Amino acid sequence: FFDTEERRLAIQEMIVAESQEARKKALAKLLPIQRADFEGIFKAMNGKPVTIRLIDPPLHEFTPKDDAGVEKLSKVTGLSPDAIRHRCEQLHESNPMLGHRGCRLCITYPEILDMQVTAIVEAAINVAKKGTKVLPEIMIPLTIDKKEFKILKTQTVAIADALIAKAGVKNKVSYMVGTMIEIPRAALLADQIAEEAEFFSFGTNDLTQMTLGLSRDDAGRFLPDYVMSEKDGGKAIFADDPFQSLDQAGVGMLVKMGIEKGRSTRKNLKVGICGEHGGEAKSVKFCHRAGMNYVSCSPYRVPIARLAAAQAVIEDKAAKKKAKK
Repeated sequence: FFDTEERRLAIQEMIVAESQEARKKALAKLLPIQRADFEGIFKAMNGKPVTIRLIDPPLHEFTPKDDAGVEKLSKVTGLSPDAIRHRCEQLHESNPMLGHRGCRLCITYPEILDMQVTAIVEAAINVAKKGTKVLPEIMIPLTIDKKEFKILKTQTVAIADALIAKAGVKNKVSYMVGTMIEIPRAALLADQIAEEAEFFSFGTNDLTQMTLGLSRDDAGRFLPDYVMSEKDGGKAIFADDPFQSLDQAGVGMLVKMGIEKGRSTRKNLKVGICGEHGGEAKSVKFCHRAGMNYVSCSPYRVPIARLAAAQAVIEDKAAKKKAKK
């Protein structure tokens, strides 16, 4: 998303903007870039479903970090370097993981959602017109409440349906709107959220952090004491690092609850997992037992995920066969 200086400057221009008009101007620069990205993804996927998470990270992560960066942004925006530094200070968060990120950005700045949904749907229309089937799944991250999700879903549907109708491709482009379940409250209220969400993706990286009260970035300094065996001098509180292998007893309970509650109000709810746990063998087998439809992980973990998923099916069939006897 931010691979080039052009992209970084456009998003930084949006971040330091002092009015909605200025934000929209910056987002207009990002729109064609994002649209081209999504066109490439849809072409490569060639008819397979594509789940696209809307922007999630805290805004301050993308502000300029040195004087040279401030000067460049000053030239682009016309704002003084001091004004940019002041805006960056305003955006700084003490605990950004729990801050102004995910769907909270789009609640505050709905124009960000407008741009991203427009880019996704216009890309889908362009690719569909050339004969490639497209199945975009628009995923709203960090949801904590049904009403919060409904506000953003309504906005998403209004933009998407208008673009599809204008292009005359209603029979060629269909889409879904769903959410990430990565906050414990969302798992607890999954039945309510599923009344609006068409699919769930469990973001177990953040769900683990919030359920255990552990920071994935900082826990490495003391977590070995929790995982290491007693004979090696540890306390063996966890059998595995919970950021590597899903904590099935705790976090897993929330995942199973979320799936069961979600499907109690939307029977055919599509459910998956997003994060490093989606490529760890024991976690993948848990996902199969919990009734998920798919797992998603880093590219280098895909072979492990495929093998574990196959083993889970074989083990499941063997268990059922044994039970019949």
